Amino acid sequence: MVFSLFWKEGVVPQTSSILVAIIVFCSSVTSTTMGYDGSLMNGLNILPAYNDFFQLDTSRTALSTASTWIGNLVVGIVFAKVPDFIGRKPSMLLASLITIVGVVLGTAAQGFAMFVVSRILVGVGAGFSSMAGPIYFAETLPIKWRGIALCLIYDFWYVGGLVASGVTYGTSGMTSTWSWRIPNLLQGFFSIVLLLLLPFLPESPRWLASVNRRDECRKVLAQIYSNGELENATVQTEYLLITDSLARSVESESVWKVVRDMVKKPSDRKRTLLMLSVTVFSMWSGNNIVSFYLGDMLDQAGITDSTTQLQIYLHNIILNSFCLVVALIGTVSVDRIGRKRLALWSSGLETLFLFLVGALTKLYGTSTNTSGIYGTIAMIFLFQGSYSFGWTPLSMLYPPEVLNFRLRSVGMGIYTFAAEAAGLVTVYAFPIAMDKIGWKTYMINGVWDVFQFVFVLWYWVETKGKSLEEIDSILDGVPVSTGVEAGKVVEDEKEVAQDVKEL
Repeated sequence: MVFSLFWKEGVVPQTSSILVAIIVFCSSVTSTTMGYDGSLMNGLNILPAYNDFFQLDTSRTALSTASTWIGNLVVGIVFAKVPDFIGRKPSMLLASLITIVGVVLGTAAQGFAMFVVSRILVGVGAGFSSMAGPIYFAETLPIKWRGIALCLIYDFWYVGGLVASGVTYGTSGMTSTWSWRIPNLLQGFFSIVLLLLLPFLPESPRWLASVNRRDECRKVLAQIYSNGELENATVQTEYLLITDSLARSVESESVWKVVRDMVKKPSDRKRTLLMLSVTVFSMWSGNNIVSFYLGDMLDQAGITDSTTQLQIYLHNIILNSFCLVVALIGTVSVDRIGRKRLALWSSGLETLFLFLVGALTKLYGTSTNTSGIYGTIAMIFLFQGSYSFGWTPLSMLYPPEVLNFRLRSVGMGIYTFAAEAAGLVTVYAFPIAMDKIGWKTYMINGVWDVFQFVFVLWYWVETKGKSLEEIDSILDGVPVSTGVEAGKVVEDEKEVAQDVKEL
């Protein structure tokens, strides 16, 4: 009954430009919950009312912060096939509802256990949204807008972080429990926005075709490409590409059979390695040192008199604002320079700046040389900007593009699990390394970034300007049997793309 309220076909816009704009906007709000959550916990952990209410010590602080990650890990294992079973749109609905339940429980928490449970639920909901959302956007949007929409998912992580920073800073002067309940409550805002927009979205045409709802698939394609005109040439072309690609796929109901194919079948193994490379590289580039331990980096850089909690928090706000701007520049560039070149530029620049951070930290970390110290800080910003230019937008763009339909749901589940696992490793390993070997941590990570550059240069496949079915054909080593070339599809989309630009 609840799901049926969101499936009124009459409310889906029949004007393609409006529908595409709504879908692109939805992509920008799916990850704001996770971005908000990261900055939320940083802010809550320094609020006296929050610490006093839950009687926090080191272990409790760590558990409350890590509980969202636990929820994310659960998603990758338990929810891997859910988008295949119930559909992409119901999955996003379910994710939003779980997040809202978690937010309500957290806001009303009367004890530490209740708060931790709420945090796990928020992690499950937000993680599931981050898994199901990219699948939906990749399968539904035209080629022209697929790249921008998927890039915006992680770009808007920074938006969520900035909103949380502002809210927690604004309530920090309150002495009642509302100083932490208000920021926690507002975390549900983005899920509510997505919930309100879902009735205006169609189901993924590729998922509809996979469950033999072919007429509905054609109808959605017409809504996306041609203002509802079923006989449009682009609609016919896309429909043939989708059905032909699905005909080559072998149906699999078992998660383990899909995983086995990911390991044993050469083309699926390549897809999996491409997906996992994004997971590992986006988490192990060195960016998490800055994200979680900016205070330690400033301390090592020699700014020991400016590492109060509030000042570190303000540095994070400035850094997040800078990274958002750079990530948006990378997003608008992704369809011009391509996915592979964007990753190479990002990896090359971040390697250079991370080595410079290490060298300057060694030279000026214990000195009083103001120029050297602030030069180090500049390199930290340039490093994080280099990461944000490429890896932030690519993190949710490349994986769903290289995974074919049969692997996409399970693959994105593995992606979510692997990303959280890799993130946890960095969160726990980096502070130990920084304490034991200091500036050498940056040098070691820089060597790893060199490996990233070489791997992308040697192994990655360019996906710019190609339909998902054409990407499948390239990785499978077979021609697109419909005989339709990508150039024709892209040319047919120009009119719709121009309408969206004018909107």
